Amino acid sequence: MASGVTGCTSISYYAQSLEGHVQIMAARENVGKLIDDPSTPEALRTKLTSAGSIRQFASDELALPENNSYRSYVDIGRDAVTWAVFAAPQFSLMPRTWCFPVFGCVPYQGYFARKSATESAVELHRQGLDVYVTGVTAYSTLGWSSDPLLSTMLRQDDTYLASLIFHELAHQRIYVDDDSAFNEAFAVAVETTGVRKWLRAVGDHAGLRRYEADRKRSADFLGLVSKTRDELRQVYESFRTSEQMAAAKTAAIDKLRMRYRQMRDKRWAGYRGYDAWFDARINNAQLAATAVYGEQVPAFLRLFDLCSSDYPRFYASVRRIANMQKPSRAEALKAVATCD
Repeated sequence: MASGVTGCTSISYYAQSLEGHVQIMAARENVGKLIDDPSTPEALRTKLTSAGSIRQFASDELALPENNSYRSYVDIGRDAVTWAVFAAPQFSLMPRTWCFPVFGCVPYQGYFARKSATESAVELHRQGLDVYVTGVTAYSTLGWSSDPLLSTMLRQDDTYLASLIFHELAHQRIYVDDDSAFNEAFAVAVETTGVRKWLRAVGDHAGLRRYEADRKRSADFLGLVSKTRDELRQVYESFRTSEQMAAAKTAAIDKLRMRYRQMRDKRWAGYRGYDAWFDARINNAQLAATAVYGEQVPAFLRLFDLCSSDYPRFYASVRRIANMQKPSRAEALKAVATCD
C-alpha cells in the first residue's frame, strides 16, 4: 500500500527503485489473455477472473479511475513486492521523512530487495533511530504507469484483493504531496466503503460479516496503539533524564502488550491475527507507521456518510479539503459538518 518508487535522494536509491519497477513493468501479461490461455493454472484463472470483475466494479460503482491499471498481471516470485523502512527518534513519535519529486515527502523508504531494506535499517539504527521494516503487498505509481496485479495480491481471499485494488486506485484519484496520513486514511476509507458495497453487490453476506468483524478488530487495535502513543507523548514531553524516559518507554510498551493479550483473550475470544505485530520488537517507528494508516480514517468515513455515500460528491469534498494548507487540513477534516 506504500509507493515502492519513493525514497532517499541518493543515485543508488533511485537506481534500485527504477530498476525494480521497470522489471515488473516489463513482465506484465494481459489478464484477459491469461484467462483465455488453456495453459493458465485453473486457480490463477479463477483469481484473475475475480480481479477483472473487482477492477470493473471499482470504476463503475466507486467512480475510481478507468484506465489500464490492474488489467495486467505479474508473478514476482517473492512474498513482498517492496519493503518499507520507517524510522523515528528514540524519544519521539515523529517519523523521519524523505522527500523527492512527484511524490513529495513520505515517512518511509521503499526497497525492491529485502537485503537493501535491511542494510538501510541497520544504518538508520546506527544513527540512534528506532527502525521498523515491513513487507509491502502492492504499491501505486499514482497513475504514472499502468500498475499491474501482482502475485502478492492474490494470496488471500477476494475480499483482500478487492481492498488492495480499491485502496491503490484511490491514490490515483486523490493524492496530496507531503501528507501521507491524509492520503492513506482517504485510501483506507475508499477501500472500506468500497469493499462493503462490493460484498453486498455480490451477495456475500457471510463475507460481509467476516469483514465487519475484521474492521472492528482493526479499530480496537488502533485504539490500543493510540492510547500508548498518547502515554509515550507525555513521557517524551516531560522533564526526565534519558534513562528515565527509556524506562518509562519500556513500561508503556509492556503495558500495551498486556492490554492486547487481555483484549485478544476476552473481547476477541482468542483471535490471534495480531500476535505477530505484538511479538515483534515494538518501538517509535512501528507506532508511527501504524498512525499513518489509521488516525484520520474515522473522519473520512464520517464525511462519506455526510455525502450520502455518493462517491463523486465525496471525492469533490475531499478535494476541497486537500487544497487547503497542511496545518489546516486535518482540523478541517475533523470539523467538517456537511458534504458541500
